[in-house]
Amino acid sequence: MVDKMEHLDLRNELIETVLKMNALGINQGSSGNASIRIDNGYLITPSGMAYEEIQPEDIVYKELDGNHESPNGLRKPSSEWRFHEDIFKARPEVNAIVHTHGQAVMTIACMHRDVPPFHYMIGLMGGNSIRCAPYETFATQELSNVALEALKDRKACLLANHGQIALGNSLKQALSMALEVETLCDVYFRLLCVDNVKLLSDRQMDEALAKFNKGYGVGKSFNTSKEAKS
Repeated sequence: MVDKMEHLDLRNELIETVLKMNALGINQGSSGNASIRIDNGYLITPSGMAYEEIQPEDIVYKELDGNHESPNGLRKPSSEWRFHEDIFKARPEVNAIVHTHGQAVMTIACMHRDVPPFHYMIGLMGGNSIRCAPYETFATQELSNVALEALKDRKACLLANHGQIALGNSLKQALSMALEVETLCDVYFRLLCVDNVKLLSDRQMDEALAKFNKGYGVGKSFNTSKEAKS
């Protein structure tokens, strides 16, 4: 295990991140969570705590496939630790994960809809759509399994009747990704109210993806993939 108060800067950044989620209006209450990779595991926000009450010693360290501990010995990891852990194991390029329950993402997720390429910024998530994973009960391995599938070649996905997951090199990048997904879902819901929405073609999205692959908005160490567009 790590030293009890090691990575104090990252513990504080996790707290700042979840507070910003609510301040930005992309989450509310303590429904979301966030994590950051360290050593042979990750730091994650604790289960069942109001964000305003979280202190650095409440942040939980979880080993990959192993034990967990908080410096004060009182906290358990977020109930959604399974998909955080499975993503870190499956995606070595991912260093940070943000999970939110924003109004716009919940609206589209409750429709069980993928978000199509109505805007080129869809490509920021890695392909020609933002996928929506099928519904599974929260805090279960089944939810983690469908989330991993929806995140293949992507940096964000929706979870049916639930919320979203956004990935990044850093907490700042993952939070920015989550905000972009919330914005796109908000605009898409508005478009569902009108007829004849104009979607971008595969060629147009390929051009946008090529620019994202060069590092625009994501950083060259976290490039998008053109392989999966469905």
